[in-house]
Amino acid sequence: MTYPRYATDTDPVTSTTGTRPRAGLLGALALAADVADEIVLGTVRDVHYAVVTRVHRVTGGSSGHGPVSTAVYDGIGCSLRATSRGLRAADRRVGARIEESPAGRVLVSAVNGLIGDRLAEDDSDLAITMAVRVGHRDVDLDRPSLAEAFPSATGDVVVFLHGLGEPETAWDLRSRERGGRYGDRLAEQGWTSVYLRANTGLPIAENGVALASLLDDLVASWPTAVRRIALVGHSMGGLVVRAACAVSTDAARPWTDLVTDVVTLGTPHLGAPLERGVALGARTLGLLPESAPFGRILEYRSVGILDLRGGLAQDVQNLPNARYRLVAATLTASRRHPVAETLGDGLVRYPSALGRPRRGPNMFPGADVLHVRGGHLDLLNHPEVDEALRAWLS
Repeated sequence: MTYPRYATDTDPVTSTTGTRPRAGLLGALALAADVADEIVLGTVRDVHYAVVTRVHRVTGGSSGHGPVSTAVYDGIGCSLRATSRGLRAADRRVGARIEESPAGRVLVSAVNGLIGDRLAEDDSDLAITMAVRVGHRDVDLDRPSLAEAFPSATGDVVVFLHGLGEPETAWDLRSRERGGRYGDRLAEQGWTSVYLRANTGLPIAENGVALASLLDDLVASWPTAVRRIALVGHSMGGLVVRAACAVSTDAARPWTDLVTDVVTLGTPHLGAPLERGVALGARTLGLLPESAPFGRILEYRSVGILDLRGGLAQDVQNLPNARYRLVAATLTASRRHPVAETLGDGLVRYPSALGRPRRGPNMFPGADVLHVRGGHLDLLNHPEVDEALRAWLS
């Protein structure tokens, strides 16, 4: 069977929609210099000072971090900051755009997942703004741009939102061997697929507001009248989708009235154990002065990652007119296997993906549930999920 042609991550960047990516390779190197100054140099300096201070207390000798060592660290820091400024200035004049290559797009999305909140606060050229993406470009949300980007637009729109640190092309995983993505096969049933890219380092609530605003504009400017909307979120993307559904809107007919299906794939509705483990490690390392700087490295992560610790607040309401479809994966065939009970899909445990706490009510009463064998990223293009999506959205 032949599926519709789609833009893969190895295709050239098109220039018919959106604006030219601003971030360049030199800008990425400038960010690396900033990190080296703030994290690497700072960690080495603080560990050095902590160790020699303890030695001084034991031996009664010199503290070991007098004017000379302070001047050395200050000099290195000044050099790194000057290098960063020079690279940024050069990046705006020359240099290849980092998003012109598949590896560059993956890198930008990963960096945004890790420190995207800082990038946005600093108005960095590397900061991602939530947008509809076609051909590796942002699409303006006006009717002519959307009509050009979606020449075969239908009234049934399925919106895909990726997870933490992923690009919008994450949905292309194994698409060559499987003959397409979820959206390509849903096109046979009359759905038009819209792929979004987001700065996953921002707070989940902030991304929820951005998504709600984007969908307002998308529905208002869509080339044809929107009849129904399905929202599909992988991992953190599912939390952002739910947060967006809880945002009030001033639109005459809110887009939420058009949502018929909300599908979450491996979404940590009850929080992710990995984030809790990192938080515990940071607190443990902070108990000693010598290890505290390493704990601060663990703390050098975005608010978006921190939000994964407990998932969304309990008062976030589900849409009353939408059907919820929850997909959970485990590394073993049986979800009751000890490995599955402990690790789930490697990042999200089975009860969390279904919103079923040990104590308290089920977060999604009456939802359709699918369990598959696989890892967290397998959910981006899994044959059983594909089959379920086509049945749910028929």
